[in-house]
Amino acid sequence: MSDRYTMVRYTHQGEKFEILVDPDKGLAYKNGDRDDLTNVLMVDTIFTDANKGTKPSEAKLQEVFGTMDPIEVAEIMFEKGVFQLTAQQRKDMTEQTLRQVITLISRNYVDPATKLPHPPLRIENALGEIKVNIDPFKDAEEQLKDIVDALRPVLPMSMESIEIAIKIPAEHSSKSYGIVKELAEIKRDEWTGDGSWVAVVAISAAMHGELIDRLGKATQGNLQTKIMK
Repeated sequence: MSDRYTMVRYTHQGEKFEILVDPDKGLAYKNGDRDDLTNVLMVDTIFTDANKGTKPSEAKLQEVFGTMDPIEVAEIMFEKGVFQLTAQQRKDMTEQTLRQVITLISRNYVDPATKLPHPPLRIENALGEIKVNIDPFKDAEEQLKDIVDALRPVLPMSMESIEIAIKIPAEHSSKSYGIVKELAEIKRDEWTGDGSWVAVVAISAAMHGELIDRLGKATQGNLQTKIMK
C-alpha cells in the first residue's frame, strides 16, 4: 500500500467496506483527534474494494450503517473498523511501544540473583531472542504481563518491592515530595517540628537507585534514607 494513503476496513456479516484516508490525519483521528472527517478522507466514497473501485449500493449502506451519508458511514467505520497502518507507521509505533515496554521492565523488575534491574540493552536483546510480537495499537502496560511471561525463560526476573524511610529537610521538601510521589507509593508521612518531611514509602526494588539519585540531586545530598524491608 502507498504511504500517500491508507484505508479503514470494516467487515459486517462477511461483507467488507473500505474508505481511503490520509495516513497521518487518519491515525490522529483514530487516536482521538477529532478533526473534520472531510479533511481526513482522500475521497468521500465508501468502497467494497478500494483497489478495484467497487462500491456498495445506497440500500446496502442504509441496511448496514443506518445512513447513506458517506461522512456518517466513515465515522462508524473509524469507530468499529480496523485502521490499516502504513509500513512506516507500523515500524515507528512498534518501536515506540517497544521502548516503553523496555522502560517498564527495567523500572519494575530485577534480576533475582543480583536484586538489580537488567540493563535496557540486555532486555532488548532478550526480546529479540524470543521474537516477541509488539502490538502498536495496545498500551505497553496492557502487553507487559504477557511479554514478561514470555521473557522469563531467557531472562530471569522478579518483581520485588522495598520500603524506605526518608527524611528531607524543610527547604527541599516540596520538590522532593513530587519526586517521591512520582516514583513510589507513600505509605505514611508527617511533618516534624523543624519543617522536615518524614515518610515511609514502598517502591519497586528496580527503582530504588533512581529514587535515591534524584532525591540526592534535589537536596544536594542533604537527606536521610533507610531501607526498612
